[in-house]
Amino acid sequence: MEAPGALHGIRVIDMAAVVMGPYAAQILGDLGADVVKVEPPTGDMTRHSQPQRHQGMGALALNVNRNKRSVALDLKSEDGRDAFLKLVDGADVLITNTRPGGLRRLGLDYESLSARNPRLVYCSAQGFRGDSDRADRAAYDEIVQSGSGLADLMRRATGQPTYVPTILADKVCALTIVYSVLAAVIHQRATGTGQHVEVPMTDTMLAFNLVEHLAGQTFEPPRGPIGFPRSLAAGHRAVRTADGWACILPYNPRNIRDFFTAVGKPELARDERFADPAQLSRHHRDLYDLIEQLSPTRTTEEWGTICAEHSIPFAPVLDLDHVAEDPYFTESGLLSIAEHPTEGSYRVVANPLRFSATPPTVRSHTPTLGQHTAELLRELGYDDDTITRMTLSGAAGVPRTEESR
Repeated sequence: MEAPGALHGIRVIDMAAVVMGPYAAQILGDLGADVVKVEPPTGDMTRHSQPQRHQGMGALALNVNRNKRSVALDLKSEDGRDAFLKLVDGADVLITNTRPGGLRRLGLDYESLSARNPRLVYCSAQGFRGDSDRADRAAYDEIVQSGSGLADLMRRATGQPTYVPTILADKVCALTIVYSVLAAVIHQRATGTGQHVEVPMTDTMLAFNLVEHLAGQTFEPPRGPIGFPRSLAAGHRAVRTADGWACILPYNPRNIRDFFTAVGKPELARDERFADPAQLSRHHRDLYDLIEQLSPTRTTEEWGTICAEHSIPFAPVLDLDHVAEDPYFTESGLLSIAEHPTEGSYRVVANPLRFSATPPTVRSHTPTLGQHTAELLRELGYDDDTITRMTLSGAAGVPRTEESR
């Protein structure tokens, strides 16, 4: 029998859209929580992302909504809002990324919901702090990358303020939601009371970026400029080998001595530019240039052997087109083929965490829109006639197969 997850018995309401909130809620579901995804009758916008086999089941939705039950409710209708409030009454956690003004207009802000359920851990995550003049501004990942200085770091490194080609802010903030919620749940269990947890994305990402990049401005007065030299130095990139691409990264003076000795460059192994950390911090660009000049002289496999023999950090560049063929990932079960009840065969990206007693599991696949609406309304005490009336009025949504019954 499969062991229950570490969060078994905790009810989470996922009243969030797009990626950040749903991804956080999925992680909590992977860890055993009972997650109820509350969607409008039109569905979360990720359901309409491409590619997809069937309407409302886009690839992105499949990657952030497993281990959840979906209930479709129109929270602007009286019946839909009442049903939602009954869900809140029995919940431990609520996650939302709706802007504060919208929540207040619906009466779904923290003050209103905590009055009904004082144990509720209410986590709101949006682009900017709720007490700022930017609180109700729209914010997607690119906005946060710009507003948190990440695009400026790209400018310092490349000359152009570009965006990182992954929704980094959404995913970093999703992980921040997870650990924040878990801390609040521990407090809830100890005291019997909940609290409001706010994850402002721009603030979170600025704090994330400044860990290393505050650098010389850590001190007052400053002892140098903003920016971590190793990361911002020209040439800080993967290099071309004789047959591909790789990251070859002699990281400290010993690595560097071993690297240049192994490739027959003893004069560089003794080079004063790389003799100690202080010298190295001023000469990262020189080091990167030398590695880039040498890298085409050997194959990726040959570089891997040399680096492994001398404990020098190394990795071939993973071609994402071929990730499903990489034995490192397939053997671990991180990537596997599963059968979705409506979507057929699809590739599942498992939770990578490893627990010896309560491992994360995929207990259920991403639900179709409103798949569990009737089930959850019955759990809340609604009879079938009322559910039918709510469905016909648009206050609740059920799958088309149930509508036709």
